[in-house]
Amino acid sequence: MKSKGPTLGEWLGRAEESYAEAGAALGQIATNAHDEALYLLLRTLELPLTSDARVLKRRLSPAEEKRLDAVLHRRLVDRVPAAYLTREAWLGGHRFYVDERVIIPRSYFVELFEGVRRPDPVRIADVCTGSGCLAILLAHRFPGALVDAIDLSPQALEVAAINIRSHRLGKRVRLHRSDVFDDVPAAAYDLIVSNPPYEPSGIMAGLPPEFKHEPRMALDGGADGLDVVRKLVDQARTLLRPGGRLLIEVGGLRKAIDREFKSLKPRWLKTADRSDCVCEIKGPG
Repeated sequence: MKSKGPTLGEWLGRAEESYAEAGAALGQIATNAHDEALYLLLRTLELPLTSDARVLKRRLSPAEEKRLDAVLHRRLVDRVPAAYLTREAWLGGHRFYVDERVIIPRSYFVELFEGVRRPDPVRIADVCTGSGCLAILLAHRFPGALVDAIDLSPQALEVAAINIRSHRLGKRVRLHRSDVFDDVPAAAYDLIVSNPPYEPSGIMAGLPPEFKHEPRMALDGGADGLDVVRKLVDQARTLLRPGGRLLIEVGGLRKAIDREFKSLKPRWLKTADRSDCVCEIKGPG
């Protein structure tokens, strides 16, 4: 006899309503409740993310409902980010392992890497690599490049190592524990990228609970958000080859960057949503 339980589509509708009632913060996995809830329900039931609309007609067993109820409680009552519940995040079409040791991968760099001009860079650095996602995406994008993935957090580097192994890039992506370039062997880079901590310390207490689950050191950029950025710009300029580029994602700090580094003439790269959050500083020559 067929189950008379609710359909997955009905559960999805309930989940969306629950997201709204809970005031759940979004942006770590998806920018809308429908997409994040659907992702979380599919992953919890171990159904393919590529499932078509017919999956929403699938009726659920009492055991499955119990599993969904439990995961939504953790997401909406405990306010645990979905990526930490599923232990994964997707960026640029690639899957990355994540847990509470790293910030959840999300970056405008994904849409910008395709626009990196020829010739292809052969030596790249990813500063504040976190899960290693950007270093890995760069290694995939430029198969002839050697990538230095740098982070101060030993816990983050443990997660990055997991991802480098799973992407089979151990020969081309090298991990370094370092405060920016302090403890990285000297090299000349064609491209340096960084999505550093850039939130001013004063706003940290007011962040939504979901974002407080992420490592503070991956978010807190000091009094004005520029502590790491200043050091990065100072060191990177001496490490870039002639014609090399430094790309930094800095959230809403465009005015502060333009003021602080006016003499370097930062150029703001266009993103699909016109967020003006990634700047380019060119090397010598």
